[in-house]
This record gives sequence, structure tokens and C-alpha cells, in this order.
Amino acid sequence: MAIVEIYTTQTCGFCHAAKRLLKQKDVPFTEIDVTGDAEARESLMEKAGGRRTVPQIFIDGQGIGGFDELAGLEREGKLDPLLTA
Repeated sequence: MAIVEIYTTQTCGFCHAAKRLLKQKDVPFTEIDVTGDAEARESLMEKAGGRRTVPQIFIDGQGIGGFDELAGLEREGKLDPLLTA
């Protein structure tokens, strides 16, 4: 199983939707909550190439983007292969 990390904030609806999708698929993930944490937000920006919006989702260290990209991969049947690689 792939290593999944998701950077979130507590009030982000798209973050909750992304976590819900991953939970529905029984995918374990590490959540990094950047709410009010300047250091964590800086870490996110470095890892995500300057992007600071959440969610930012990484599968095996590869940034896939946010919820829209995650849902798009699921619709296209491309998410499961990434998760099992």
C-alpha cells in the first residue's frame, strides 16, 4: 500500500471530502493539520512547490494536488493503481 499524506485545515470542506474518499477506500493516511501552524504551512509550501492551499495530497511523496485531482483520479480509475503501487 502506498504512503498517503494529506495537508489539511480544520475548517476546509474539501479536506473533509478528501479524507472521506480515502476512508471509504480503506486507505490509511497521515494527516498534517496546518491550522494556525506557520511551521507546518511553510513545510507544506516547500513540499508542494509553493502552493499553500489545502488539501494537498501526496501519494508516495508525489504531489497529486487537491480534492478535485483526487476525485478525478478516482473517476478515471487511476487512483487504485497509484495506491497499490
